[in-house]
Amino acid sequence: MATRVDWDVVIVGAGPAGAAAALAARRAKAAARVLLVDRCDFPRDKPCGDGVAPHAFDLLEHLGVSGAAAGHDPVARLNVATTGGTAVERTMARPAHVIPRAVFDARLVDAAVAAGAKRRVQTVRGISRTADAVQVAGVGSARVVIGADGANGVVRRLLGLPGHRRMAVAIRGYAPGVGEGEPTQRIWLDVDGRPPGYAWSFPLADGSGRTNVGYGVVLAGSGAVRRDDLLGRMHALVPAAHKASALRAHHLPLVAGRSVLGRDRVLLAGDAAGLVNPLTGEGIWYALLSGMLAGRAAVADAHPLRRYRRDLRRALGGHHASVRVLAPLVTSPLVVAGGLRAAHRHQAVFDDLVELGLADGRLTPRLLAGTARYALAG
Repeated sequence: MATRVDWDVVIVGAGPAGAAAALAARRAKAAARVLLVDRCDFPRDKPCGDGVAPHAFDLLEHLGVSGAAAGHDPVARLNVATTGGTAVERTMARPAHVIPRAVFDARLVDAAVAAGAKRRVQTVRGISRTADAVQVAGVGSARVVIGADGANGVVRRLLGLPGHRRMAVAIRGYAPGVGEGEPTQRIWLDVDGRPPGYAWSFPLADGSGRTNVGYGVVLAGSGAVRRDDLLGRMHALVPAAHKASALRAHHLPLVAGRSVLGRDRVLLAGDAAGLVNPLTGEGIWYALLSGMLAGRAAVADAHPLRRYRRDLRRALGGHHASVRVLAPLVTSPLVVAGGLRAAHRHQAVFDDLVELGLADGRLTPRLLAGTARYALAG
């Protein structure tokens, strides 16, 4: 006898991945009983660089969400420099937005509720699986559970899965603007840091004059990086960072396509699945895409995990292959300088780098050739 279920889909975590999963499930099956569970009420702060790629809004439009960027003007200019002195600044083919997660995430949750998902503020403490359902302690039974509760989420732990093998840590704050003209996203690649990392300054472009500033590194060896070390490098590289407030640190998993995506009727999406771009730390577009695909699979297939794996592989397989090749190379100052010099001279190479860092771009012959040429030329 089949187990009676209270919900078609229970989604643990109501950030971008969870909200996208709820929206996709409801759009794929209008009668689906979808519950979003999060331990926090919204709006709530989430430490992040707050940069939202234009590709994210493509996904939101597909999910029926509009107005997510309201009040935040597009930021079209991007400057990337190394502490060794190599730099490029150009206009992106499509502008990005910088939206605090307290604003962005709340808008997505509201959209999911408006689409018919139910919402509950609760901490999930237990999950048990049967052949045809998943019991969620304090919530009820579900046909499928989607864990979208972040890098250190409870769902992954309750499944007995190991922690992410490769992690980064970053600190973020909000600082007064530096009085520049056209709003520009700025990234400093810290080839002199120990370990190397990068700093950023992203203007909110909302009339407040505020800028999201931060610094992050990939954890290596023991994984011990002190907060004071992060702050010290941020202060050294970012104008106005000394005046930053709301400082918060966070961890990022860097997997690039070799993550466990769940077990049986429990799927993992976004940071919970390790889906963060290891080149840039960008995770919002990955979260929206994986959440959307998980939500669809949860209501549309008798074998949701199998479908989810297939759909995600189709969407990101080529991109992840490219990223896995590049990830170890970007620790080389020579390779990084070559890529930036090529991007400085050729808009098409710059556009290729942006696509690789923000969405599903791939290594192109012109990017490879340009990087090699200008790296060797010095």
